[in-house]
Amino acid sequence: MDLQTMTYLVVGASFALYIGIAIWARAGSTSEFYVAGGGVHPVTNGMATAADWMSAASFISMAGLISNMGYGGGLFLMGWTGGYVLLACLLAPYLRKFGKFTVPQFIGDRFYSKTASTVAVVCLLTASITYIIGQMTGVGVAFSRFLGVSSEMGIYIGMGIVFAYAVFGGMKGITYTQVAQYIVLILAYTIPAIFISLQLTGNPLPQLGLGSDMVGSDVSLLQKLDQVVTDLGFGKYTTTTAGSTLNMFVYTLSLMIGTAGLPHVIMRFFTVPKVSDARTSAGWALVFIAILYTTAPAVAAMAKMNLIGTTNTAAMKGGDMFAPESSLKADERPDWMKRWEKTGLLKFEDKNGDGRIQYYNDKTKDEAVKAKAEAAGWKGNELTVNADIIVLANPEIALLPNWVIALVAAGGLAAALSTAAGLLMAISAAVSHDLIKGVFKPDISDKNELLAGKISMAVAIVIAGYLGLNPPGFAAGTVALAFGIAASSLFPAIMMGIFSKKMNKEGAIAGMLAGLAVTLMYVFAHKGIFFIKGTEFVDAIGGPNSFFGITPEAFGAVGALLNFIVAFVVDKMTKEPPEHIQHMVENVRIPRGAKAVDGAH
Repeated sequence: MDLQTMTYLVVGASFALYIGIAIWARAGSTSEFYVAGGGVHPVTNGMATAADWMSAASFISMAGLISNMGYGGGLFLMGWTGGYVLLACLLAPYLRKFGKFTVPQFIGDRFYSKTASTVAVVCLLTASITYIIGQMTGVGVAFSRFLGVSSEMGIYIGMGIVFAYAVFGGMKGITYTQVAQYIVLILAYTIPAIFISLQLTGNPLPQLGLGSDMVGSDVSLLQKLDQVVTDLGFGKYTTTTAGSTLNMFVYTLSLMIGTAGLPHVIMRFFTVPKVSDARTSAGWALVFIAILYTTAPAVAAMAKMNLIGTTNTAAMKGGDMFAPESSLKADERPDWMKRWEKTGLLKFEDKNGDGRIQYYNDKTKDEAVKAKAEAAGWKGNELTVNADIIVLANPEIALLPNWVIALVAAGGLAAALSTAAGLLMAISAAVSHDLIKGVFKPDISDKNELLAGKISMAVAIVIAGYLGLNPPGFAAGTVALAFGIAASSLFPAIMMGIFSKKMNKEGAIAGMLAGLAVTLMYVFAHKGIFFIKGTEFVDAIGGPNSFFGITPEAFGAVGALLNFIVAFVVDKMTKEPPEHIQHMVENVRIPRGAKAVDGAH
């Protein structure tokens, strides 16, 4: 069966499964819509949490980033995984014991202020809508490449699928759909990795294959990769870092606390019956997440090895990598390259007119590499590969069977759609439960609140689709912005709400606003927004990365630090919280029982 037909069958079957589950698990009450009735089994919730948390960034982008950056890309592994551990240990059990539906509701009740709740809603909406742009864009990329439709049509189809199972099923439908999506995405990620690990190292476990010798050689995969990339002018794969040590540390910290503050992940822990179940489901989620996250470094390294081996025969066979016969002939480039060229994510330009493809680092500071390239008549790097295609193209690069390639397409879509659904659920709950019911119309009936939740989710889907079709000028920083907002605004407020019974509403509100404002300013200064020209604005604050060399993607941690400082300063200048609020905080921290605290005692 040809690849196109196989892809249609596999992806179509996965979509039919998702919609079928949504029909079976449709929500009939606000409790089922927001928290799946609070009766989800810990293992089921762990699997759903893993799917919710592992977005297109984890499935599609992370291995590509590690592949491009080498050792420095490990900060994504440390940041995202560490953030989940932080969430599971420090936040989830206490928030579950509090017994509410959403993060803004916790902040509003804990800080006895509708204003605090509203500020939290603004932070949540900004982070979630920004984050969802990347998911919709990922859906468009996967559709355009694998199903032969435009990326615009792919986004429309993705919107329709999410609408079908998220609007009608609510959290209940999303939960069981995410279980199915996890199974699809983890099979799609690990099966190609096993095939490729066997091809390159003879070891069926990619995690072990990463450190194993290559087939027919006494040189390990990482040693061979180090040799190949340095010969082509790239940094050593196993030691290259992402900028300065300070930036790498702050970047990792920002990803950690940003992950811990993402509301769509936190909401998953409200769906289990007891506090102990929140802890158990957190443990199971970490197990399910670890399967993909321990595989990612192997996928990254093996994809890099195969990509270079495709463009330069000397990479695998040995010999002079700058010899004319080593470079791939342009008219003999494999079909997978031609297919990806149509998406614009892979580009080839014959700069020296020799009819071959030269792939190397033409910006290298290694004078020996520069001299070899010049002597060979190379006029610059001729192949540009977007990091986002590494995972999706990996089975094609390795010439794996069509059914494996089709499975990867279904996995990429499952990862993007599962997170998009979780984000939309968080947006819907924030609008209908926290704003409409919590602020504007407290006496709204359950039926009308459920209707408002479905309408707000439908509107959010349309907005997400529009932004996916017309990404704003700062699209390159959308994921960084989402993590930065969560890190600098929501995470400190939640932490102080749980662990500081003396923190008052004035401090929490001032901290959230300060953290949010400074993070937005720094990110937009580098990315540009609306009428502000990015370059001019960057110059106004002292140039690119002017704050101790910290990149905008890493700035969320600085915003969080400012949030804490402002909150405690304002707290000292204003009166303490009411006595019953302080007792409530103490009760929430008691590690036994699951009874919700109403704040009255």
